[in-house]
Amino acid sequence: MTLKKTPLYAMHKKYHGKMVDFGGWDLPIQYEGIIKEHHQVRLKTGLFDVSHMEEIEVKGEKAEDFVQHLITNNVRKLVNNQVQYSPMCYPNGGVVDDLLAYKYSTAHYLLVVNASNTTKDYDWIVQNAFEGLKIKNVSADYVQLAVQGPQAQEILQTICDIDLDSIKYYYFLPEVHLAGKKCMISRTGYTGEDGMEIYFAPEQAEYLWEAILKAGGENITPIGLGARDSLRFEAKLPLYGQEMDADISPLEAGLGFFVKLDGDDFIGREALLQQKANKPARVQVEFQMLGRGIARPHYEVEKDGQKIGWVSSGAYAPTLDKNIGLALIDQKYAEVGGEIDIMIRNKPVKAEIGKGLFYKKKTKQG
Repeated sequence: MTLKKTPLYAMHKKYHGKMVDFGGWDLPIQYEGIIKEHHQVRLKTGLFDVSHMEEIEVKGEKAEDFVQHLITNNVRKLVNNQVQYSPMCYPNGGVVDDLLAYKYSTAHYLLVVNASNTTKDYDWIVQNAFEGLKIKNVSADYVQLAVQGPQAQEILQTICDIDLDSIKYYYFLPEVHLAGKKCMISRTGYTGEDGMEIYFAPEQAEYLWEAILKAGGENITPIGLGARDSLRFEAKLPLYGQEMDADISPLEAGLGFFVKLDGDDFIGREALLQQKANKPARVQVEFQMLGRGIARPHYEVEKDGQKIGWVSSGAYAPTLDKNIGLALIDQKYAEVGGEIDIMIRNKPVKAEIGKGLFYKKKTKQG
């Protein structure tokens, strides 16, 4: 199988990226090492190529009505140039994907979805679309970069034509110029740090990659997918296929804040109303390892020799210097302070359920 390449493939090779197959894309897992890159983003700033993320445009008079019906959050609360995170569910309450909805106007939305789910997502959206809407996969029109870390704004400001303080958390500006090139910039990200995500035409990719690195000098370096995952995990940001999927609802995944059951009808609302009323049989818990070992995704969780669930995400958290994890377990065992066993190579290793174990996000709230 021929792997897909982003327009920045040559840059990844130039900067000595270690390339891997990531869901059919040839992308860098690391440049100088995952732990080093992780600390770079926490302490300074990192530059990520996230062009494998896909964009689906929804246009038409009923665009907002449709997006409201499609996702679990309430887009009617958004003003123009605001962004919203939301799960998108099946009728049974399972998750099709989680996405970002960018509101240009009530007649124009851009949905940014996970690369591994693009075909499924697009088919689902088209299948459920209201009459008269124009639904288009516009991913080929965009390269997406993420500049994340404490110095992200300071670096970008040196090559930007507007005051970046004007972009508040989870807002965007549809036309900004970086190093003279037209972009769309949002104050969003997937690392737990303040930062920006930048969308622009593919032909500008290499020029802007180099311009951003030049602007940041020693305070910015390219970052691979390995550190992107460790950063998102450490900040307790969910990952589709682990924290949620077609068989795990957003309520089970601890994403109830993004499910507005008291508003308009949406796909999956009835199932989620019933699940909330009955209380989910499974819930997500945080835990820290007491014994030696790292809890990897899909490891079984036991209590007194009985399987009670499994690890959704688990790893060593570099900033916190501890082994932590998230698990989906039977709700009757989900007590803070309770001990559970993580099955590592068929041996039980003690862990303790906790709260507030993860890295606290440092984002500019406006």
